[in-house]
Amino acid sequence: MPSPSSLHAERVTLSYDAREIARDLTVSIPEGEVTIIIGPNACGKSTLLRALSRLLVPDAGRVLLGGEDVRSLAPKTLAKRLGLLPQSSTAPFGITVADLVARGRFPHQRMLQQWSQDDERAVDLAMRSTGVIDLADRAVEELSGGQRQRVWIAMLLAQDTPTMLLDEPTTFLDIAHQLDVLELCRRLNREESRTMVLVLHDLNQAARYADHLVVMKDGALAASGRPEEVLTEPLLEDVFGLTARVLSDPVFETPMVVPIASSTAAPSS
Repeated sequence: MPSPSSLHAERVTLSYDAREIARDLTVSIPEGEVTIIIGPNACGKSTLLRALSRLLVPDAGRVLLGGEDVRSLAPKTLAKRLGLLPQSSTAPFGITVADLVARGRFPHQRMLQQWSQDDERAVDLAMRSTGVIDLADRAVEELSGGQRQRVWIAMLLAQDTPTMLLDEPTTFLDIAHQLDVLELCRRLNREESRTMVLVLHDLNQAARYADHLVVMKDGALAASGRPEEVLTEPLLEDVFGLTARVLSDPVFETPMVVPIASSTAAPSS
């Protein structure tokens, strides 16, 4: 019997406006771990995340959450079990941090009880866990990029789902704020046993923070497994067109990719 939080894409074909992005793609997300999806631009990473969250309905195949097809789940039922932070999120002008985070509680509210003490506690805990409690009365548009990203994660955390999907959560952030967000995601996994699924571009950050890597190429699964098993020099050449060396990080002892050259670059004349 599958766990209620198990997440699995089974032979899905995905497309946008009749343009096929992935065909016959099967991906399993290990429960209770940090999974990071990597791959070249336009290989289908974000498309896969949208399919896992039911924002994109497969042309063929199915996505299973706890053994159930996500298409069969009521919207609020799904939103209590799985949360998504899309790549680009826009807050209404003038909304405060506390009000935006509170929107994460919508799936838990009932028609005759719009707000409860449980909601209050969840919002307070989410803001404290993400370090934005002191920003509660600030307008979201006044915040820095790193602060805004923490607020969006707080909203997702307030949703209180066992599985959280984050699409490129470090984009446009400086290196310090990138590490802040990744450390937060790992802490939510380690301390609260949440299943975290992230799309990232930085290979060394993926190697450091992932328990499980999913590597995509041209809409297909190129490899999956532990970073030390997956990140090999032949794979980097094949998937990313990158000549590189894979060494051991001297601090974290995780794989460290040292790029040498793009193997797809035209030869100099």
